[in-house]
Amino acid sequence: MIRLSGTNHLLGHRLWIKDFPKPQQQVKIPYLIIGGGISGLSAARQFHKKGISDFLLIEMADHLGGNSSNGENKYSKYPLGAHYLPLPNFNDKELLGFLEEEKIILDYDKNGLPVFDELQLTFAPDERLFYKNNWQEGVVPKEGNSPEENKEFLRFFKEMDAFRIAKGEDQKYLFDIPLSLSSKNEKTRVLDKITMQQWFEENNFKSEPLFNYIDYCCKDDFGLGIAFVSAWAGIHYFAGRKQDAAVEKMDSVLTWPEGNARLTQHLKKYTEQKALKNHLVYEVKIEKEKVIVKAFDDVKKTTIEIIADKVIMATPQFVNQYLIKDRKQFTKQFHYTPWLLATLVVNNLTDNLSFPLSWDNVIYEAKGLGYVYAQHQTLNQIQDKKVVTYYYSFSSGDLRKMRKEIYKKDKGYWKQVVFNDLKIAHPDIENDTEEMEVFLLGHGMISPVPDFIFGEAKEKASQSIENRIYFAHSDLSGISIFEEAFHQGINAVNKILDGTTLDS
Repeated sequence: MIRLSGTNHLLGHRLWIKDFPKPQQQVKIPYLIIGGGISGLSAARQFHKKGISDFLLIEMADHLGGNSSNGENKYSKYPLGAHYLPLPNFNDKELLGFLEEEKIILDYDKNGLPVFDELQLTFAPDERLFYKNNWQEGVVPKEGNSPEENKEFLRFFKEMDAFRIAKGEDQKYLFDIPLSLSSKNEKTRVLDKITMQQWFEENNFKSEPLFNYIDYCCKDDFGLGIAFVSAWAGIHYFAGRKQDAAVEKMDSVLTWPEGNARLTQHLKKYTEQKALKNHLVYEVKIEKEKVIVKAFDDVKKTTIEIIADKVIMATPQFVNQYLIKDRKQFTKQFHYTPWLLATLVVNNLTDNLSFPLSWDNVIYEAKGLGYVYAQHQTLNQIQDKKVVTYYYSFSSGDLRKMRKEIYKKDKGYWKQVVFNDLKIAHPDIENDTEEMEVFLLGHGMISPVPDFIFGEAKEKASQSIENRIYFAHSDLSGISIFEEAFHQGINAVNKILDGTTLDS
């Protein structure tokens, strides 16, 4: 059985024509959050922490979480987007505090380092790579490289280690998380003007396995590969995480069968009785010192009008350009890569068991980014069927054209794309698969092309309008990771209430 699903892009496309009925109901509220992804949920949590309960959150989908959502079948939960959280930087006290609240951090040791719940860290073996017809531990190609290739890997990681600890004249790290904490060092920021491939070549790297590994890493976090992504962003992937929040398992990640939807579940409690789902906001404007918001109820097929004192737009800029007047002038510079996810129920995963099935399974030179094994994180390891989720980013120099093309293909086409990729490591995968659900995301994530992270468009899009409308989304950071979305929500609330942000 093959199913094709995805975000409700058809409802979203009604923003273009705005053929909605006139409002039949009016709601008045001091604070409104538009968007129920991680930024919006984080903003709700921050309002709660500040003692404010008089707010409302509105979301187009029938669930909260955005790209941190999940599906479930009779065998397992599985991610429908973001599926892990690396151990946070030790100086990220806000995130550490949240993880402590949710019993992901259980205690702190005698050195003040967090003690993470072992059951929420990736179980071993956590990663493997299918390389030169064999599975090997980790995702860095090792066994089978030439001496010259291994030397390039060593040189590359040595350079990344240097970037990780380096600070600018302002005593801030050159690369940090959230990005707003990074140094304003101009010599480093010029790296945002070239691609990661240009940096690779200018630094005299030639190794094909290293090139492909960096390409994989860029696609993994940014959607776009080494040829399109900014060198500053590419280096940030390796240098932004300080690996200083644990003595052991520094490279470990926090994950769950449903991926980051577990974190969504923790944040959702702050929106109980305060969330309107299945509501598409189609107009936001300021009138007489109030923000007037119109939203279409896709269940009742009616429109409501919400009058708020302050509004947080926790929505991406490709949506905001249709909601607020004069936003299109700089949202053209925001690039979003489409993604495909495919969840397969498999009778078995026959392969050369040179290294056992892991949580993350990457296939060298495949078109996709490999697959995660959802049940790897369950205590019951005796499974009738295996549930795996395959990831594919549509890296391209013309993302708009690519986005149009993917929706023209039917489920049979995508089924074969998935099978052809997985057959490299699993020749019998097509016969062994009982069912497959293909999930398409037209605007999967913000992709930091050159001159975007420190560019004018992103800065302008972040500025509030008349101290009434505020913006909070990971695309305003330039990198689509949980930490950025989490801090965007916190910063928006702090800005509204006391005029401060984390980096102010």
